[in-house]
Amino acid sequence: MAGFFTGTALLLLLFSLSTNATKYQTLIPSSHTLPQPNTNTNTNTLPLSSSSEEEEQLSLTENTLSLSLDLHHLDTLSLPANATPESLFNHRLSRDSARVKTITSLASNRTNTKADFSSSVISGLAQGSGEYFTRIGIGTPARYAYMVLDTGSDVVWIQCSPCRRCYTQSDPIFNPTKSKTFAGVACGTPLCNRLDSPGCNNRNKKCMYQVSYGDGSFTVGEFSTETLTFRKTKVNNIAFGCGHDNEGLFVGAAGLLGLGRGKLSFPNQAGRQFGSKFSYCLVDRSMSAKPSSLVFGNAAVSRVARFTPLVSNPKLDTFYYVGLTGISVGGVRVPGISSSLFQLDNSGNGGVIIDSGTSVTRLTRPAYVALRNAFLSGASHLKRGPNFSLFDACFDLSGKTEVKVPTVVMHFKGADVSLPASNYLIPVDSNGSFCLAFAGTTSGLSIIGNIQQQGFRVVYDLAGSRVGFAPKGCA
Repeated sequence: MAGFFTGTALLLLLFSLSTNATKYQTLIPSSHTLPQPNTNTNTNTLPLSSSSEEEEQLSLTENTLSLSLDLHHLDTLSLPANATPESLFNHRLSRDSARVKTITSLASNRTNTKADFSSSVISGLAQGSGEYFTRIGIGTPARYAYMVLDTGSDVVWIQCSPCRRCYTQSDPIFNPTKSKTFAGVACGTPLCNRLDSPGCNNRNKKCMYQVSYGDGSFTVGEFSTETLTFRKTKVNNIAFGCGHDNEGLFVGAAGLLGLGRGKLSFPNQAGRQFGSKFSYCLVDRSMSAKPSSLVFGNAAVSRVARFTPLVSNPKLDTFYYVGLTGISVGGVRVPGISSSLFQLDNSGNGGVIIDSGTSVTRLTRPAYVALRNAFLSGASHLKRGPNFSLFDACFDLSGKTEVKVPTVVMHFKGADVSLPASNYLIPVDSNGSFCLAFAGTTSGLSIIGNIQQQGFRVVYDLAGSRVGFAPKGCA
């Protein structure tokens, strides 16, 4: 009988330990600080491809089905004078707010009717031109330049000479007359008509494009085709905008590689070569000097990824919509957060998107309030701190070597994503203040941002119409 009670007590102890493990996880505050300005990674010292490397890349064959690229954060391309960790973080939040405003405006106003060329085509890109960029060869011979990568945009474009107006970029502006593979697109062709609002240059009968952004930035020019080179792989006949009139806060990059879901995005145009698959893994910049990475092709699909189906929005094909069914805090589903709060209606309103360029996850207001209250209840043992910017669940962790914080799990249809503590409790200053990295929105659209995606390999399988999450995917 004593053995029975001893065994029962042991089972209860093990159950208690297991349950507690699902309720809390450890955060070490000193390991998570604001990213420091790195004056050694400005535009003059970021890696450039030499002429010999470029020629070698162009001489290689195209039979590669996969390729991997390093990603650099925007702050390394555009480091403000006298930047501090706090100022960089505040700039990031400012960019974030502008981007979210533009995305929600686009999602709520978009229709599936064509606009004429004189009206603005609003893209998901907002102030700051996305958060990540990579180096890509343009034309033949390839001229290498930094390109912003953005899952919230479709059209690929670069600045071209001659410039009517061009902003300052870190590389020489692309001259299409020096490329053997540059070709304009004729007006009225099927390719020209794939633009939302095609225009026509009456002088040479060439197709014109324009893209406007929510912060007033824009790019206008000739719609063309060109060869892009990614390390050792060439991709031919990519339709892109050759922008002769470009203005705005594009911050040093030569242009943009649209990774959206629309028909003119790079993944869809290069679908045959890369199987319509790509993935990225974004590192926590406060924890690792290792660069983030972007992978195209079969190697992009992690074997351990958990997948959720993509949801189609008939009014807007750019964004990656997914089905969010709930959120757990401390091992318990939060009451009041259900799939009904995230439904995409027949008019194209509402829903949840995954976005590489938004930092802080936005949840429709009722869902956010329920999440915040559940987290505050589970973290009642932590000292509260003052609100900061858009954050209203903050804590004073100064002097703490480690703390226990409630676990957070996002439940997507078919995939439960358990977040590391550093993906939802983040430093907001250098004095030990940490805040819950979620925010509410009065818009019906919820956005899963890149802070929550850090450390996961996020897989975009357009062929399979699904998105996957693989933990610890940056190795």
